Formats: sequence, C-alpha cells, structure tokens
Amino acid sequence: MKSFAATFLLLIASVDAYSSFIPKSSAFLTVPKSAPTLSMKIYDWKRREADESALNDLDNTILTLDNIKAAPGARKRKKRKGRGISAGQGATCGFGMRGQKSRSGRPTRPGFEGGQNPLYRALPKYVGKPLGPGHKRTIYNPIKLDALNECEPGSTVNFSSLLEKGIITKSKLSIHKVVGGKDEFTAKDITVQAHAFTSSAKAAIEGAGGKCELLSPTTGEVLVEA
Repeated sequence: MKSFAATFLLLIASVDAYSSFIPKSSAFLTVPKSAPTLSMKIYDWKRREADESALNDLDNTILTLDNIKAAPGARKRKKRKGRGISAGQGATCGFGMRGQKSRSGRPTRPGFEGGQNPLYRALPKYVGKPLGPGHKRTIYNPIKLDALNECEPGSTVNFSSLLEKGIITKSKLSIHKVVGGKDEFTAKDITVQAHAFTSSAKAAIEGAGGKCELLSPTTGEVLVEA
C-alpha cells in the first residue's frame, strides 16, 4: 500500500513539472488572423474574365466565319526583338555575342550536325525508297494485262469500267498504270485509258490492234494517245 501511494505521488509531481514548461497564454497556440493566406498565380485570367455568354448560348448562336474567334488569351503578342535591353530580347536578340550561330545569315545548312556523320548519311538506302530533298517517286495503282482479257473487242476500258464489272478491286490510289501480267494478253481491238503505261504493256495492246490513251492525273480527261 505504501509503494502504491509513493508511486501515485511521484506521478503527480512529474505532471506538475511538465505543466510548468507549457505556456499558459493561448497566443502561441493560435495562428493570428492577419497572417497572409496561400495564393497561387493563375495564368488563365483572361479566359475567366471574358464574357462568353453569347457563345455559350447554343440555341440563339450559330458559329460562322464572321463571329468565330480564338479563346481569350490564346493569341499572344509576338515578341519584339532588337528594340532595347528593357524588352528582354534587345541588342543580340537572344543569339548571344559570339559564335557561329550569332552571325548574320543562316550559319549552317539544314541537316548539318557540326561535321560529324549526319543522320541522312548514316541511314541505309533502299531501292525504290528515295531519301532526301529533290527525290520524289510517283506511286500508281497497277492494272495487269491479265485483267483486260475479259473485255469485248472495240470497247473502251479504264479503271472505272473494270471496277463495275468486278474484274478488279477498289484502290486507295487515284492514278493507275497498266503493267504486264503473268498470263498472255488475248484481248483484241480495245482502247485502254490509264495514267501511265509500261513499254511492254503498250506494245502488247497496240500489237493486238488496240490503242493506249493517257489520262490527266487531276481531271481524268484524255490527254493524248500514249
């Protein structure tokens, strides 16, 4: 019993000693009301303050080329360079004071990598897949001579007529070229219209009494006989 009383008295003494370190004033425990609150910079203030009530009224507003416009704040004013140091891009206009890239005119050509082996020289080259400026290849939809064997003599044949008969399938390309086929060409006296012909296909058609007519790649009209 005496030990329990001694322990209880010791616990009360420790609590009193701890309470002496806690300030009795509540000024240290509360945040003053005048303290500034956290604020963030918002960049869309033009959009928030713009009056877009007319555009949001879908029942009474029709978007046309006359009333359509960019969102507020979407079109920024261009940066004025070389108009004084206070503008931030004065004097050297952001190009620095020295070096090749600060000189007038274009310092290097497109694709130049400082003298090392450039990318367009490091990539492999494939036949039929040109790479680089000035290289362009026209891609045609091929029509083989085998498909023309079912045409009647004296008829005019083109891609549209062959597609209607179901002899060939549709193509994503708008220009067509007649090329040679595996089977022998047996059609007689037909007029073939296409945007291009191979020399062997042209010889086979004309050898069978037919004609080759070139079509315009834009209008589709007959230009000249091939």
